[in-house]
This record gives sequence, structure tokens and C-alpha cells, in this order.
Amino acid sequence: MSPSQTGVELRSLVCRYGAVEAVRSMNLAIAPGEFFTLLGPSGCGKSTTLQAIGGFAPPSGGRILVGGEDITHLPPARRPTNYVFQNYALFPHMSVAENVEYGLKRRKVPAAERRARVSAELRRVGMQDFAARRPAQLSGGQQQRVALARALVNRPAVLLLDEPLSALDFLMRKQLREELKAIQRDVGTTTVFVTHDQSEALSMSDRIAVMNAGRIEQIGTPDEIYERPQTRFVAEFIGSANLLPGRIADGGSIVLDAGTTVRLADAPAPEGSRCLLMVRPEHMRLAEAGGLAATFAKCTYVGDHHEISATLADGGTVTLRQQARPALDPGAPCRIAFDETKAHVIPAS
Repeated sequence: MSPSQTGVELRSLVCRYGAVEAVRSMNLAIAPGEFFTLLGPSGCGKSTTLQAIGGFAPPSGGRILVGGEDITHLPPARRPTNYVFQNYALFPHMSVAENVEYGLKRRKVPAAERRARVSAELRRVGMQDFAARRPAQLSGGQQQRVALARALVNRPAVLLLDEPLSALDFLMRKQLREELKAIQRDVGTTTVFVTHDQSEALSMSDRIAVMNAGRIEQIGTPDEIYERPQTRFVAEFIGSANLLPGRIADGGSIVLDAGTTVRLADAPAPEGSRCLLMVRPEHMRLAEAGGLAATFAKCTYVGDHHEISATLADGGTVTLRQQARPALDPGAPCRIAFDETKAHVIPAS
């Protein structure tokens, strides 16, 4: 199968562990060459889904197709996939080059071709000068690069990445996620990436599936997921969200419990139904007039901005961000305004 022409499809996929249904009738189509992320909290079923695609978690129901071919019951070694585990799973007694070459040897690739492909992949991940070292002599970031080279050297139709950056420090994670995305674009391999880190998902993905309790809550591009969440769970899991309760009024306006009316172009029907107006903290600001009446609660300095909390008339709390520290004491009255073009309505339930 050509990686540039190979997509992944899950049809009513179910995975059970005893009485626990880890993945619940999942339907998903991943486009050829796409960098697709399964994002969600621990225990939501994202790693189980990835393991099912790789052949390490036998499905209890449904089908798995790669490039249109049903691979549901194939063992891992016969699937057109390669799996990069969270702990890298490098062989400690082998050198870097031997680790990368291992899969090619099992496939009985001729020696000259093996050497050429190993050399090319080590150059691709910047590890050509470490070919003779053992994994114990490498940093975590270097081991991650070797694990990636070992997967790519087999030219998989689908690359499966199970939280490969989670064990690294912040700066190394940031560096390697940029490198990983660049390598994926260069190779063109369809990639399924599992993470619980929102910043990784938003910065690396072509599309994201947000999972919760074995189900997909929403699939979309990073900006769709962040700016237009479809459920309360997605709104609260992705970044920070102010959720202002209210109801749909006539003409597409939202009457907020906190005491103001907002008119939105995309306000849903039916009229009179309860809803939540989502506004991200970066789209709220302290104002001299208008907006929502509030009581200033606290201001926290977090490095590149100040995070401000205020209590609204209905008892709800909102958070906003700004560069300057406000000249307000806790308990002081204030007004909160926000950019209505950046607000988004989601169901109350």
C-alpha cells in the first residue's frame, strides 16, 4: 500500500475488557496522508482505539480498514502499520542502527538495501552520528527519534504514535513535536497520534477527535474544536472556557442569566431553550461601561499575562486575561465585556 493513498476507517468499532466497554461503536474515517489525533483524558479509550488499529487490542465488534482492505483480524506483524510505543520499546542490547534495522531483517530485506534505508532514516531524524550507541547512552529525546526512525524505515502505510512525547520535559516536547510534524509532512504517511495534551493536539493535527468515555464527542480541525465546540465537555476540556448560562430568545438573541442580551448570527433554535454561551478568556476584558456587572475577585500573574477572576450577578465566575495588572482590590465592582463575534453557543446539557 502506498502511504500517500492509504486512509483508515473504523466501522462500529467496539472494544471491551470484560464488562467494561472501552470503545463504544466508533465510526471514524481518516484521510490518506492526514495527521489525525485522538485526544482525551485518561481512560477515555484513545489508546485502546490505537491498539485496535495496530492489532494489539482485538476488537469485540466492528471492522478496521486500511486502504480499503479489512485488517480487523490480522496479527500486528501482517498489518501495514507501525506502532511507536510511549516508552519507545528499544532493544537495550542493540545499537541505534541495529534497532532501526531490526524490522528490515525480519522482512528479509537485502543487506545493501537495509544499510541504505537505515542510514537515510537516521539522517532524517538527525541521529546519524549516534548509530553505534546503545539506547542507555541516549537522552529521552534521542530515544524518541530512534523509535520514530525504526517505524519509518519499514515504510508503513499508517504510523501509530501512542503519546510518544509524554515522558519528555516541556522544552524537549515543544521541539520534538515541531520536528515530528515536519517529518510526517515530508514522508506523507497517514499518522494517528494519541495524546492527552491539548497544545500538542492543536499545534500538530490536521484534524482531532475529542474522546470521552469511549465515544467521540467531536471531530474537527484544531480551530473548529477550539472556537466552535459542540458540547460542554469539549469546551471545558480544550483550553479554558467561560460558560455563561442563558436561553434562546426571538431573532437569534441569547438572554444571559447574568443580566444582558447578546445577538449572535449562529444562535440555534428552538426559541426558549436553555443554552450556554462560551467565551474564551482571551476574548473577555475589563470595561468602564457596558457588558456584565461583576465583582472583582483576584488577579494572578502567570508570566506572559495576568489571569483575572470575577463573580457575575448570577453567582457565576468568569476568567479573563490581560497584560497589565488592574488597579482593583478584591470585592471592588467592575464590568466585564467580551467580543460577541468570538462567542459560541452550545447546548446546556
